[in-house]
Amino acid sequence: MTEFYDVAVIGGGPAGLSAALNLVRARRRVLLIDSNRPRNSATLLSHGYLTRDGISPLELRRLGRDEFLAYEGAEHRQTLATKVAEVDGGFEISCEFRGQQSSAVAGVVLVTTGLTETLPEIAQLRAFYGTFIHSCIECDGYDKRDQPLALIGEHPDLTERALLLSQWSDDLIVFTHGSDAVSPADEAMLSGRGIAVERRRVASIDGDRDGMRGIVLEDGSVVRRAGGFVRPEWSGALDYVAPTGADLDGDGLLVVDAHGRTSVPGLYAAGESTAPGPQQLIVAAGDGARVAAVINRDLIGGLEHLADAVQ
Repeated sequence: MTEFYDVAVIGGGPAGLSAALNLVRARRRVLLIDSNRPRNSATLLSHGYLTRDGISPLELRRLGRDEFLAYEGAEHRQTLATKVAEVDGGFEISCEFRGQQSSAVAGVVLVTTGLTETLPEIAQLRAFYGTFIHSCIECDGYDKRDQPLALIGEHPDLTERALLLSQWSDDLIVFTHGSDAVSPADEAMLSGRGIAVERRRVASIDGDRDGMRGIVLEDGSVVRRAGGFVRPEWSGALDYVAPTGADLDGDGLLVVDAHGRTSVPGLYAAGESTAPGPQQLIVAAGDGARVAAVINRDLIGGLEHLADAVQ
């Protein structure tokens, strides 16, 4: 028989774990569905999370799961949600992991699966990603302070990211990888701030197990850099929600109101599944807690005005 839960939380990152913990403490029967394959798994250390600064992302998730599972009514399945569809009394969630299929029914579903990322096609980039090259400036900028840095990307927000990164280093080169991501006017503005722009395509990252040495351009020249940041392309991995007919925005993310409710009654979303670009872990956790409070009030019924007051 398919088991029934008050709430199914899909995604076990900070948003999902925070929501699941708050909901099980509200005496809800909560199923946490997560494959433990986070987007930031390549990152050795996470920063900016109060009392856990410098913790491994996987360790933070493990601690969160342990806290959640200590409560009556909490259950975790290490699996992937493949389909969410409306049924009488709520939603059926179909899952599959390593050839094993399972399903569950929940009155409410909270989507917190976050984003997937695609890095530029540059040789050896993946080898240095998460150690010498990062994507989150707010998370890792401090640890790259005062180093000669590269910023690599092909997205229109490259100039904005360069200005942000200049807070931590005054030796910065922006590599557009052959794109027109930086306009001539923006290049002139960056130059006025001591930030150079390199428009040739990047061939590879130069370095070895001792560290990164530089950026190799398509003509073979090497620009010495000790580390850097890359701007991936981010997208929502939300095909499994499509059967519900929930509204998506232009970035393929779930459209929600101010309280995490999607266009489908009973379907909620929090964290990176609702906002363009990655969030800091502590911000995602706060969003999960906020939406969990709304869900609990909605489930009680008759408290809509209180749920709408939760910020």
